[in-house]
Amino acid sequence: MSGGVDSSLAAALLVEAGHTVVGVTLHLWDGDDPRLNQSLCCSQEIVESARRVCAQLGIDYYVFNRRREFRQHVIERFLDEYAHGRTPNPCMACNRDIKFRVLLERAAAMGFDGVATGHYARVSHAAEPQLHRAVDLAKDQSYMLYTLDAATLARVWFPLGGYTKAEVRSMASARGLASAERPESQDICFVPGGDYRQLLIEERPTSLTPGPILDEQGRELGRHAGLPRYTIGQRRGLGIATGVPVYVTELDAARNALIVAPAAALERDALTLSDVQFIGTPPGSAFDCDVQLRAHGQAVPARVSIAEGRRAHVEFAQPQRAIAPGQSAVFYRGSHVLGGGVVS
Repeated sequence: MSGGVDSSLAAALLVEAGHTVVGVTLHLWDGDDPRLNQSLCCSQEIVESARRVCAQLGIDYYVFNRRREFRQHVIERFLDEYAHGRTPNPCMACNRDIKFRVLLERAAAMGFDGVATGHYARVSHAAEPQLHRAVDLAKDQSYMLYTLDAATLARVWFPLGGYTKAEVRSMASARGLASAERPESQDICFVPGGDYRQLLIEERPTSLTPGPILDEQGRELGRHAGLPRYTIGQRRGLGIATGVPVYVTELDAARNALIVAPAAALERDALTLSDVQFIGTPPGSAFDCDVQLRAHGQAVPARVSIAEGRRAHVEFAQPQRAIAPGQSAVFYRGSHVLGGGVVS
């Protein structure tokens, strides 16, 4: 429970359905970290909010300390990825390696059947569990959950998947839940305000070493202030004059070089994925589907061909712009999430 309206209502709905429910919050931060006070999803305030809701619902409440695992599997990996010129998504690593794994282990140890959260997604508990988009496409979080396998989904419930956010707020208010009007956080929990560069300055200062800005022919056009300060597709803030607009097309960590080129170079009609996984049975060695490249992006038609070593080749029906290594590409057929992988 995050202390917010979504997890609070999810708990309330399960209690009303007659389930035996306990509330759980994962303690993921060092208690004396000053950034904790700025976060809407990892502060002491959320613990008190979740505790109040559980008291309202008449259910027990627990806080599990997983600071060491969070630091190892999420924060350190996040910093390493940026230091190597990639664009990581720490929420996916947290879902896979911390939240669901830890919670399901504890649920089993405590004698519970499974875990429910306030995510906006749906699970079909058929012969082979399937993950589907939420009814509210504007809030859909299925993209962030593709790393959960079928065995995990068999023990997971998303009670809010069939509701819109407006309905959730209304239902929470009607029940008088203390968190009904609590604001949402859009930030990475350990990067309040979204300024991951400050975190790199504090913990990976060598990753911000200046280096050359090169064009496609390898000619030096200027100097950059550290690769993690830039993103694929960025145009402003490069500090160079070329006569024509140029954009960041590559973060070359091996040479500590920022590669820039005209807009056309951002278009890609194919890519390679690593760490490919499927939620259920793969649909074949090659198949057509829709591929989504960002959490709030549009899924687009593509052809996926599976290769050895959990790799895949993706060919798009239409070129896609500003694809960054480290992003996840998630496979869909309609609302059904097939699986996905990480852009190489």
